[in-house]
Amino acid sequence: MKQLDKTSKRVLVAMSGGVDSSVTAMIMKNEGYDVAGVTMCLGIRDGADRVRCCGPAAVDDAKRVCSRLKIPHYVFDYAEELEEKVISRFVSEYLRGRTPNPCVDCNRYLKFGSLLEKAKVLGFDFLATGHYAAIEKEDGGLQLKKPRDRRKDQTYFLYPIPYAGLGSIMFPLASLTKEEVRKMATEAGLPVAQKEESQDICFVTQKNYQAFLSERVQDLKSGPILDMQGNILGRHKGIIFYTIGQRGGLGISSRTPRYVVAIDHENNSIVVGGKNDLKAKGLVAGGLNMLAETWPRLVSAKIRYRKKEAPCAVTLESGSVRVTFAEEQEAITPGQSVVFYADDRVLGGGIIEEVLHGTC
Repeated sequence: MKQLDKTSKRVLVAMSGGVDSSVTAMIMKNEGYDVAGVTMCLGIRDGADRVRCCGPAAVDDAKRVCSRLKIPHYVFDYAEELEEKVISRFVSEYLRGRTPNPCVDCNRYLKFGSLLEKAKVLGFDFLATGHYAAIEKEDGGLQLKKPRDRRKDQTYFLYPIPYAGLGSIMFPLASLTKEEVRKMATEAGLPVAQKEESQDICFVTQKNYQAFLSERVQDLKSGPILDMQGNILGRHKGIIFYTIGQRGGLGISSRTPRYVVAIDHENNSIVVGGKNDLKAKGLVAGGLNMLAETWPRLVSAKIRYRKKEAPCAVTLESGSVRVTFAEEQEAITPGQSVVFYADDRVLGGGIIEEVLHGTC
């Protein structure tokens, strides 16, 4: 591969005001690229006691870092796109009895959709971010892979990146640990070196997502809570307040622990059962994005960010995939993403549409 003339290559760095994106910008500049920073202004007010990405304080932090690095800093207004592409879907999915992942949608539509296109239109060769992931050239093509710091692995959220976009994206933190990133920021005197990480959904400024949804959805309808045999055990406050696997907050008495095992939005009901009732052998996923043309016969899949990968077999159907796990999985949740791996390589992923019990 021909060596890049880095001084002639322009890199736009997505800067959230945090330490990871700040060190990303510093690395790109130190490597000789022509660098500019950009912050996506999402129209979100900072909570009084929470660190948030892309709020007013985050924009100021990113601007200070860019001033320190002596690179330009831009602010793009993404409030309307966030509302249209992420927040509205977040609300509508809960109304359907599903549990969405807004970080996946943000990456799909905003960061590696709209922002990547804007970077190209503005003449930048690459968009760089502070995600912990890697893009490597192997076997004649580009591959999305896990980073060195597996504790910070963010590939689960990055599977929606279109394959055609991989060549225009850089993840400079791929070979670094979080501790090393903080040390680099401290040694360079970056003003955000010790800044805490944001752990919340960026647009949820209320105490939790249920409070956010309560403000958005005015006509909440109560309905029955049923056991596995269809017996009424109580009443729920609205299906938007429940998710698969939930145990607390059900408001029912039982001699044994009860968990939400299904949400039926058509009948406005919640079904609860025992822990074993949460287990399922497989799933069907749609909204696919494939990052590899050929897959091994057996791969592994992750059904939530914090879940371990599990071996499975995948069958491609018309616009969807049927996944059969080697062992039953607990709390497979419609609306969440399933992401497929072969060792440290991301093969692709999709949105869970249906849970398959029994033998699939």
